[in-house]
Amino acid sequence: MSPRLLGAVALALGLGGCSGPPPATPNPEPSATVTAPTATTDRPVLGAPRPFTAPRPTVYQTSQGLTVWLIEKHDLPIVSLQVVLPVGAADDPPGKGGLAHITAGMLDEGAGERDALTISSELNDLGVELSTSVSRDGSAIGLTVLRKHLDRAMAIFGDVIARPRFEPSEWKRVTDLWITSLERRSDDPGSVAAVTRSAVLYGPDTPYGHPIQGQPDTARSVSLGEAKSFYTASWRPDQAHLVVGGDIDKAQLDALIEKHLGGWKKPAQPLLPRSAAPKPLERRPKLVVVDRPDAPQAVIAVCGPGVAAGDPDAPLLDLVNTALGGSFTSRLNQNLREDHSWTYGARSSFTEARGVGAFVAQASVFTKVTGPALSEMLREIDGLAAGGLTEEELRKVRAQDLTDLIQTNERMSGLVNRLGDLAILGLAPDHDARASEQRQAATAPALAALAKAHLDTSEVSIVVVGPKSQVIPQLRTLGRGEPELWTDEGRPAE
Repeated sequence: MSPRLLGAVALALGLGGCSGPPPATPNPEPSATVTAPTATTDRPVLGAPRPFTAPRPTVYQTSQGLTVWLIEKHDLPIVSLQVVLPVGAADDPPGKGGLAHITAGMLDEGAGERDALTISSELNDLGVELSTSVSRDGSAIGLTVLRKHLDRAMAIFGDVIARPRFEPSEWKRVTDLWITSLERRSDDPGSVAAVTRSAVLYGPDTPYGHPIQGQPDTARSVSLGEAKSFYTASWRPDQAHLVVGGDIDKAQLDALIEKHLGGWKKPAQPLLPRSAAPKPLERRPKLVVVDRPDAPQAVIAVCGPGVAAGDPDAPLLDLVNTALGGSFTSRLNQNLREDHSWTYGARSSFTEARGVGAFVAQASVFTKVTGPALSEMLREIDGLAAGGLTEEELRKVRAQDLTDLIQTNERMSGLVNRLGDLAILGLAPDHDARASEQRQAATAPALAALAKAHLDTSEVSIVVVGPKSQVIPQLRTLGRGEPELWTDEGRPAE
C-alpha cells in the first residue's frame, strides 16, 4: 500500500501522527435520566377495515357467440385482455396427454400473414408480451398494452386466436423443445412431487391425474394433425370468454372486436361434450416414495380430497387454509421454518378446480429430518381440525383475505387474469366479491366445523421425493404402512 494511502487510512481511523494509543475520552455525563421500558402485553387495537367493493364487469355477447366481460377503468392508459375457454388438460384424449398444452403453445408460432419471427418482433416493438397458459380446466391467451397501441396489438391478437398457421417447421421446433423440457422435468423435485401427488390422488391416466404438460412418451405420440383438430374443435367463440379491462369503453371495444375478431366464426359441428368433473380415487396409496439418491433435501407432500371451486364451503376453506399454511405466519410455516429451521417454507392450499380439487400441504426439508418434519406437519393439520382457529387467527385471516382481494384488483392485468380463471371454472364474474363478503362475516365456530370436516389426516396420501435409503426408515416409524416406490413420472415402479 502506498505511503499516501496509508496516511489517508490512518487519518480516517484517527491515528495520523500518533505513535501511541489515542488519549482516553472521558465518558460524557448523561443529560437526562433514561427509564427502562416497561414490559407489557398490550397490543394496539385495530379498527374495522374499510369496506372494499370489487369492480363488476359489464357482461354481454357478440353476434358470433363470444361472451365479453368488460371492466372500464380510465385512470391509466392501459388495456389488458384475455381470451379463455373451458377446455384444458382434463380434455386431453387418452394417451395424448399434453395435447391441450401444445395446441395453445402453437397459436403464436405463425398466424395470419405473420410468421413466428414477425409476431415476436412486432409485439416487441409495441412493448407487449403475449402469454398463453393451460390448466386442467381451461386454456388462456392474453396481453397488456398501452391504449395507443391497442389497435395494432389486437390485429396480432386476432390473428393468433382465429388464424393460427400450425406450420410443420414450427411444429418440429416447438415439439422438440417441449419433449426436452419434459425429459428434464425429473431434475426438479418440486415438479416431480406435483406430478406424483396428482397421479396418486386421481390415478395416473385420469383427466386430473396426468401432467398438464404431458409426459415424454405421450408428447412423442401427438401429431400436428391432432393439434389442428383439437384447435378447430376447442378454440371457438361460442364457448370462449373475452375478458377486457382498462382504458376502453364498450363502443370502442365492439369496434375492435368486429375489426380483428369478426372473422372468428363458430364451426358447423356442435360443441364437444365436456368430460365428467373428476373426483379423487376412493382407494389410493397411503405412502409413496420417489427415489432421488443422495439428495440433501426431501420434498414431503400431504394430499387429499378438497372441494370443487363452486362448492359452498370453498370460500371459508380459504380462511382455514390461510391459518394452516396459506401465509408466512401460518401454523405450518411457523413450525417447520421458524421453530425448527427444517425448511425455507411450508405451504398448503385447497386447489381450485371445476371438479373436486385437492388439499395439499408441502415443504422441502433436510433429508435427515424427513420423518420428524412429516410428523409435525400432520400434527398441525390434526390440531387445526380438532380445535379450529383462535380468535387472533380469525382476525388475521380476515385481514389477509381483504388484502388479497385489494391486491388482485390493484393491477388491471391481475384482475383480468383472475376474471379469466372464474370464467374457466364456470363461476360468476362477481364470485370473488361475494366470497369475500362471506369470509368477512365468518365465525370461529363455522371455520372449526369446516376444518374438522375437511382436514382428516387418516384420509390423506403422503408423497416423499428423496433418497429412499434415508427416508424409508424414517417413514416406517409413522405407523402408516410400508411405502410404495413410484417413478418420477407418477407411476408405480416396476
